[in-house]
Formats: sequence, C-alpha cells, structure tokens
Amino acid sequence: MRRTALRVAALTLLCLVLAACARTPPPVRFFAEGMPAKLSEWHLLASDGRTLSLNARVLPFDLNTPLFSDYAHKLRTVWMPPGVSATYAPETAFDFPVGTVISKTFYFPLPDGGWDGRRVARSDPAAPSLAGETLDLRRVRLIETRLLVRRESGWIAFPYVWDDDQRDATLQRIGALVPLDLVDASGASEELAYQVPDQNQCASCHNTDNLARTLQPIGPKARHLNRDFDYAGGRANQLEKLTAAGYLSGAPAAASAPRAADARDAQADIAARARAYLDINCGHCHSAKGPANTSGLFLDVAHEPGIHFGICKQPVAAGKGTGNRLYDIKPGDAAGSVLLYRMESTDPAVMMPELGRSVAHREGARLVGEWIDSLRGSCE
Repeated sequence: MRRTALRVAALTLLCLVLAACARTPPPVRFFAEGMPAKLSEWHLLASDGRTLSLNARVLPFDLNTPLFSDYAHKLRTVWMPPGVSATYAPETAFDFPVGTVISKTFYFPLPDGGWDGRRVARSDPAAPSLAGETLDLRRVRLIETRLLVRRESGWIAFPYVWDDDQRDATLQRIGALVPLDLVDASGASEELAYQVPDQNQCASCHNTDNLARTLQPIGPKARHLNRDFDYAGGRANQLEKLTAAGYLSGAPAAASAPRAADARDAQADIAARARAYLDINCGHCHSAKGPANTSGLFLDVAHEPGIHFGICKQPVAAGKGTGNRLYDIKPGDAAGSVLLYRMESTDPAVMMPELGRSVAHREGARLVGEWIDSLRGSCE
C-alpha cells in the first residue's frame, strides 16, 4: 500500500513538473537580421486563443495621452536583452540599445453580442483593458501588432496582422485593410476601413528628423511615460519601474521629470490638455526637424503658442486644404481655424493626420476646439 502511494505521488509530481514546463514559453528571441513571418517567432506575446499574455521581462507601458488610431486600444511593451538599458533623455525619445524590441498591439473591445466578423466597440482608447498584464480575448478583437526593433543598422518596423483565431499574427510588409463597424454605446454604427500601415508608411511617421532620415520611437519619452501603471505586481510609476527592471539608466526621481497632461482629465488646465494632445498626435511631424517642417506649423512642446504654433498664422496650403479659412488657429474661433477643420475631416485630401486614421476623433477635436475658443486676441 505504501509503495503504491509513493508511486502515485511520484507520478503526480512528474505530471505537475511537465505541466509547468509546458506552460513556460521559450525566452524572447531577438532577430539581428531577417524578417520572421510570424509574430510568435519573437516569443514576446503568447496567445492560446482565449488569453494574450506577456513573456518574462516583457514590460508593458502606457502614455499619459495616447496617439489616436481610429479608437483602437493599444497594448504597448518593451523588451531588452540582459545587461543593457536605455539612456534617459529629458525631452527626446530615450536612447535604446541594440536588441530592444518595442511592440504595440492594436485591438478593439467587443460590443454586446461578441465578435460577429465586423462589429467592434467605439470606446475611450485610453481606458485600460489589461487584467494582471493579460488580455481576455473573449472581450476584445486583436487587429495588428507593430514591432519596432533596434538593430545594429538602426530601427526597423515590422507590421503583423492577427489571424482569425487570434492565436498568431502574420507579417504583412505591404500592409492590410481591415473592414470594421464601430458601434457606440447607443448602438449607432459607423463603417471603419482600418488601415494597417506598410513598412514605408511606418517610416513616414517614425522619421522624426528630416536630416537624420532614420526611424525613431515616438511614445517612449519622459513626459509621456511619467505616470503610474497597474502592473501585475502592483501600481508603480513607469519611469521608476523601468529603472528598477534595469531597462532605464540616468532617470531622475519621477517628481523631477517632465510630465505631459492627460488630455482626458477634465480637471486639468485646458491649454495643457490640448497641447499634450497636439504634441503626441502631431508634434513628431510638425516640429522644426520633422517631415512637416516646411509648413512652418510646429505643434510639439518645444514651441510656445505663437505664430509658429499656428496662432494667427496663415496656412501654407490653399483652397480645399484650408476650407477657405485664413488662419491655422484663429483665437476665439475654432470653427474658423484650419487646424480644427482638418482634424474633423475624413477627406484624404484634407484630413490631418494623413495616416493612422480613417474616422475623426470626436473627443480630441472637441478638446482642441474648446481650447481655441478659449484663446483671446485678434488676428486683425
């Protein structure tokens, strides 16, 4: 009897060990060259069709004010090989070492009734969906995961589109078009032609310096990351978490680092909220070094509100691109400002940003419009 009990105990222990091994994914793999066909080859994220989880040392993060992408929610992560870290910078993107992999997974929460092949929920894209650093795939629909990979030659972008069963994503270098229906809380529906960018389009946004002509991260800057995040181990400031994980060196105390406003925070100063929104959505192109510098309109935080920030500035574009408005920003008159006109448009020949959206961001346009209406002064 004792021998049988010992044998049963040994078999039980063996089964537990084997089960634990089966659940442990292989470590993250960095590809110094080549273009892996499947997202799963990187071992950053793991999906069984029911849950999407992060591998060991894959650290999630978020931004104070996220960049708008057709109401898609985003799971952002960063991974680095052992023994290296990013170098802190107070204003620009951190200097990430070779071997860094930054991922951004775009997904939509599902409306009542679940996934039917098209319908997704229009909801606040900054609202958290993670639970213990995992996504419940019964409640969301995965669309794409973009990787930004730091190789010896510089950053390279990889767009992956998720398969129908949400178990893996396939590299789509030429991009993809995903037809969806955005359904709001009242049940009203709007068609959405969700565009997964091709590799060249990724470069058009991430080329933040016209002289360097190289890809750079946009979101991982001190002012965007200086906020708390609900990690699996508890709530913590992201800059401090990155430092503790060995992923960031040289950062000051969070209280001493710059911090962008949360554009959704109705209690915050409206100018700070509007500027934070314009900085993350427009400032990487509309800056003194960015691809849109020939416009003379600079919407990053380095420029104080004035002529170069668009206030009483006549637009470079003419005709249809201005909607016959005379100034980029006309104080006290949002409806008469080119900036708001182009934000609200869905005409490809008019709308701004030119890439990354096919519907207008109602809440963002409302915020910027209220800020413009609050400005005092005259362009006469």
